[in-house]
Amino acid sequence: MASQLHLTMKEPIIFRRDDCLSHEQAMYWKDLLYRTVKIGTEIEFALPKGVKRDFMDPLTEVLQPSRDLNNLGRYGILDIIHEHCGVEIQVIGRQPYYPALIEQYRAILDPLLERRVRARATCGLHYHTLPIGLSEPVPEIVLANVWNLTRRYAPHLRYLTSAGNSLESLCRRRNYTSHLEMVRHTPGVYSMREIQQLLSDSKRVPEHQNFLNLEHVTFTGDGAVQDFHLEFRFPDADLAPTSIVAKTFLFLALLLKAVEISQYGVIHVGQVQEWRRKVELLDMLSNNDGNLATSDTSAVTPEVLDELRAGCRELLELLKPLFGRFARVACEGSEDHPAFEVLSLLAETPLSLLRASGRDWLEIEQLLSERAAVTAGEWDKTDRRLTRLIELAELTQHTTPEAWKWEAARELFLTPQELERRLARLAGWRGLKWDVGLGTMVFLG
Repeated sequence: MASQLHLTMKEPIIFRRDDCLSHEQAMYWKDLLYRTVKIGTEIEFALPKGVKRDFMDPLTEVLQPSRDLNNLGRYGILDIIHEHCGVEIQVIGRQPYYPALIEQYRAILDPLLERRVRARATCGLHYHTLPIGLSEPVPEIVLANVWNLTRRYAPHLRYLTSAGNSLESLCRRRNYTSHLEMVRHTPGVYSMREIQQLLSDSKRVPEHQNFLNLEHVTFTGDGAVQDFHLEFRFPDADLAPTSIVAKTFLFLALLLKAVEISQYGVIHVGQVQEWRRKVELLDMLSNNDGNLATSDTSAVTPEVLDELRAGCRELLELLKPLFGRFARVACEGSEDHPAFEVLSLLAETPLSLLRASGRDWLEIEQLLSERAAVTAGEWDKTDRRLTRLIELAELTQHTTPEAWKWEAARELFLTPQELERRLARLAGWRGLKWDVGLGTMVFLG
């Protein structure tokens, strides 16, 4: 029974609904959302010390915002605006291809770090799902699972994305990203349209400052999601490109995992005592009791840190198969994705602890990029020549795979054993098969 699905966890975590997706529907929506939904960001930072507002004009001239969601522009920037903390750069989402995203965010942030912009507690980093090109409504159960996945792992997500600069102020103030309403409303009782209305009507939390902001979402008459525009508001300000990109894949993976779970029902936040403990952890991490714009996190002991790390590991274990898919697209033969490696590091030692240890943003970026590089396959010229040989069908009209391999080995100056090794790597990356009609090896993807 789906209600007894464990997904490597100790308790039943799925409750049934009548609108579950079929396997075919889930496969369709996973593929469609992967292809169409982009993850955009709002990067907030404070101006360098001593610099006044005249910082904006030269910044705009250099970064050339397109002011058009359908026009990526030179750096993928939609707009640059004044913010209460200083400046906000709105970055257009793009296809989830790791090398391109790293290049984009480094081109944006490296010059800013050279000019000594600052990530203060008044600043945040917001991630938006932008359904550009999605022309049909998303089943409501998918949004319900995104909502409850976020609720279930809220303290762990808050910890993983924390970026304060001391143990007593691991996170920014709760006001900017409040969980107070989110923890109260479950899709086991309300529809997602009703939850959106409850957030809108709240007197305690302004609608746009919810932990997971639904204000941009629109619904069809029957409750499906017409505009699947979500805002994950809880990450703290971040000036490390590798970290920002890794979290882009985190939120994409959450979305696709929500689709998978929707075959069985809606994920549960946990049993009563466990859920109460999660709310306690949220209150420890995110409150209005710190100095200036920070949370007072002095109640977060080493034992609490271990508890938060365990929850982060559980979340990443749940999401890991999706990173295998991301890797097969972008990481040339590897089943390991650099973003997963970075998230695994942040799950143990988030930006907040790295900053509290005295590291600056350049040192943090160096550490994270080294972790990401662990998964980068060292493909040489021969590997690339073999790939081209297959992609362009340079060797055809062979009667058997063995004859093709003999010719390929001769062409590339490889022993048969070395060719087999390289073909095995390519098969793991993109899949290979023998095409009888063409008389050559072809890629499956």
